[in-house]
Amino acid sequence: MELLKDTEIDFLGRRNIGFMLSMVLILAGIISLISHGGPRFGIDFSGGVKIRAKFDQVTKDQLKSKLTELGYPLASIQLDLTKKEAIISVTETNVEKGDISVGQTIATGLLSANDSSLKVVTGGLNISEVGPSVGKDLEWAALWSILTSILILLAYISFRFQFQFGVGAIVALIHDVLITLGIFSLLKIEINLPTVAAFLTIIGYSLNDTIVVFDRIRENQKIMKGADDLHILNKSINQSLSRTVITSLTTLTVVLLIYFFSTAGEEINTFALALIIGVLIGTYSSIFVASPIVHIWKQKFQINTPQTS
Repeated sequence: MELLKDTEIDFLGRRNIGFMLSMVLILAGIISLISHGGPRFGIDFSGGVKIRAKFDQVTKDQLKSKLTELGYPLASIQLDLTKKEAIISVTETNVEKGDISVGQTIATGLLSANDSSLKVVTGGLNISEVGPSVGKDLEWAALWSILTSILILLAYISFRFQFQFGVGAIVALIHDVLITLGIFSLLKIEINLPTVAAFLTIIGYSLNDTIVVFDRIRENQKIMKGADDLHILNKSINQSLSRTVITSLTTLTVVLLIYFFSTAGEEINTFALALIIGVLIGTYSSIFVASPIVHIWKQKFQINTPQTS
């Protein structure tokens, strides 16, 4: 199946437009991150308490009022009406110093509520706590997992292709992660462990797309000996375009269905949202970031690509 056939789009000729768009998105994200004091880390990283409670019937306003009464007005509330479940999150920064029984205090308050709609269903209460030191350890572990994966990929692509291809791929990966992180900051979405898993998935997806294009470039460099470098790059991207679009649309359809129709809870929706952004940005970067970076690097350092296999 070929969705786009015999296209001759001058992608490299439009690389400056692509770079400008990327810079706008990255700068917007960086400004948002600075204004918010960095990423909005969830309980997994910042520490705190998460309570899952099942109710016969309750509204967000009722829970908000009760939590304010208990002394936690900044607690985050997520309602899943299909499961009749509420997820109450109180991060470490919202907890008074020395208060080590937040979960129990909230649980007791809900269990003893006079309003019948606020009373928790029998056996429908679960409390999980994450200390600040554990959260910091997880934060560093997540950061190192992303950095390590990027360094390993740089070494692999440099070995399989050439160093300039590795540079192009890594710049594209960093580009994808920065934009996704920036959009999360703009939308004020918390980053938890499932989000980090989504970021690593984005890296893998973007890399797969980029390597397909790079493989075609390498093949065409052998076939089209003596041809202009820009012509080879454009030809290779156009030849890979149909496969790239079909793969992206297929993946995007699945994650869109998960995002809009899944009732598995907020964390799964956040994971799906990160993948939606990642698929779109990853497809874009394999065309408008990775390949142009390879061309610019070769021009800057006057690299002659071997023409023999």
